[in-house]
Formats: sequence, structure tokens, C-alpha cells
Amino acid sequence: MTELTPVPLDGGPVAVLGALELERTAAGLRPQRLPARARAQVDDAHFQMVVAQPAGVRLAFRTAATVLELDVRATKTVLPGDAAFPDGRYELLVDGAPAGWTVVRDGDRIHVDPATGQARTVPGRPGTVRFDGLPDRLKDIELWLPQGEMTELLALRSDAPVKPPTPSRQPLWLHHGSSISHGADQLSPTGIWPSVAAARAGVRLVNLGLAGHCMLDPFTARAIRDTPADLISIKVGINIVGTDGMRLRVLTPSVHGFLDTVREGHPDTPLLVVSPILCPEAEERPGPLVPSWESGSFGFRALGDPAEVPAGRLTLQVVRTELARIVAERAAQDPQLHYLDGRTLYGEKDAAELPLPDALHPDAATHRLIGERFAELALRPGGPLRG
Repeated sequence: MTELTPVPLDGGPVAVLGALELERTAAGLRPQRLPARARAQVDDAHFQMVVAQPAGVRLAFRTAATVLELDVRATKTVLPGDAAFPDGRYELLVDGAPAGWTVVRDGDRIHVDPATGQARTVPGRPGTVRFDGLPDRLKDIELWLPQGEMTELLALRSDAPVKPPTPSRQPLWLHHGSSISHGADQLSPTGIWPSVAAARAGVRLVNLGLAGHCMLDPFTARAIRDTPADLISIKVGINIVGTDGMRLRVLTPSVHGFLDTVREGHPDTPLLVVSPILCPEAEERPGPLVPSWESGSFGFRALGDPAEVPAGRLTLQVVRTELARIVAERAAQDPQLHYLDGRTLYGEKDAAELPLPDALHPDAATHRLIGERFAELALRPGGPLRG
């Protein structure tokens, strides 16, 4: 068997792309998608789990190795009723092309109640990701981590020296959104829509999709403000309606405040506000959106009363109207601020052909469709983010 040599994960040639912070643990490093100061402001186990799930995070380096091994401790999510997500994929790209994927069966199990935010962890064993038979030449490697599993990086080994990745000239795109942007229920980290859009448009991705927690939080705005980026998009609305977390009176200044904070660090960066994709359940009915088995299969149902919309209760239609109005008002003094109606990414015709399986989240084919459309509508040369 080929002898493998340890490769430093901290302070060495390996770049951990897409993470805003690397948290040092007793055994290794845990990629985090918000800094510690932000994480400390929410005492909620589900939030902490989501931020530590490495959507869009990948290890990047250059090597002639034909064999790579990565030791990890995965934390897999278990929902009420012992419903576990499928094992997340570790996907390898060689010079930008797919070169295989694998999973880790072992790991901790975190049992989460989304209704209360409570969680308990059942310890498990570390696992090893192995790729062999790689091309025997110098090549750029990207190893994408599973977006739905917290991942602690323990050790990397290679059968050839490892160098830093080839410097990229691609623009850096930072995107913030909800579970649809996070893609935690999907199998492929390169198949969720922001990854598809980034690959198609030739940009580098920082994915701040936070399942259930795209809430216009000030600490997220500060994290975006303080993170280098060439292009920024914010896709907001479904979590606010889904939690019934705001009324119109609170939504409006919260959007303004979020944009104000982002602009403190990125005064001239192209900035795109994206409203929710079509979700028939919440278009005209306020939240909250709650799990339901009424139809015999799992889905989400909106419980609010449409009669309360005139008093300020939010629906997706109300949110889109207000986002469009706010952006139009601000764009008069901010020409790099733009708006995109999420229904251009997934609308009524799409819902008839590709219905949302649980009435809320897209399937893999719809993720690809949304990603391809976003690349064309927002990230193409001359588009709102690359005009």
C-alpha cells in the first residue's frame, strides 16, 4: 500500500474556502460560516448546528497525489421520529471537473427538535474519506464538504507533496439566504443552486445560506460587511414568513438596517436583493409554516389567517412588494443596488412541472434549474451583479 504523508490543515498549504472562521477544537478544526462573535449572540442549538454545517466549504490545494485521505468527525442530523437525512457527500473536483464522491457512515448524531431548538448529541466515531486512482500529474484539487453535516477536520494525508492552490482571478460572490440556499436536505454540495450558479458563471462562492435563520439578523449583516466580496446577494423572506417572525412594521426598517450595515463595508459593491421563490402554501396565507402529515406524506402547512394581512401579517406576496419598493427607493442614491423577483427563478409554470416535494424545498432538479437561471439573470456579464 502506498505510504501517505500527513498534510497540515492549519497554517499549511491547504486553503479552506467558503468558511468565515476555522474554530480550533480539541482534535482538529471546524469550519464555521459565521464568526464566533456572531455565534455567541444566539442561544439556539439549531442555529449553532446550521452555522457549522459547511455549505459551500471546500479544501483547495495543488498536488500530483494519486491518493488522498481525510479524517473527519461528522455530526449527522436526526429529526423527531428518528428521521435521519441521508449521509452527506464529500465531492472531489480535479481541475474543476467532477472526479468522484464518497460518504462517511460513522459520526456523532445530533437529535434536533426544530420546534423548540433543543438538541442532544449521541457521540459516534470519526471516519475517513478516501480518494484513489487520481491522475498522476500536478493538478488543482477541491474537496467539497457535505452541506448538511457539521464536519470537524482531523487530518489530511497524501502520497505526494501538497502546494497552495493556483491563485484564482474569479470574482468572489457572497450569498446569504435560507434553507433553499443552504441545501441541507440535498445530497450533493456542488448540486445545490448557489454552487450550480457559481460554477456556471465562473465565480468563487461563499455560501451563507442558513437553514431557518435568514432573519435579517444584525450580526449576519456585520459578518457580510466585514467579509471581502466582489459580488453580494441577499435572498430573504421565506424564513421570516415561515416563523411568523415579523410584521410589516418591523420588516421594513430591518431590511433598511441590514442594507445599511452591509454598505458600511461594501459601499460600491454590486448588491442584489432577491425575494422568495414561489411557495404556493405561503403566497397569500401568513405563517407560521409548520410540519404536517395531513396529506399522508411529510410537508409544510401555513397556519396564519389571510384576514390579518391588512393588519401587518406577512405573506410572500407582501414581502416581495415591500422588498421591491425598498430597493427601488434606495437605488435612486445607490446605483449598484438591484432587485430580483424570486419567481423568475421558480414560478407558477415551474411549480406545475416541478412541484416542491414538501411544499417548501426544491428537489435536486429544481436546484439545478434555479442555479442555472440565477447565473443567467444575475451573474452573466452585463447582469445586475456583473454589469
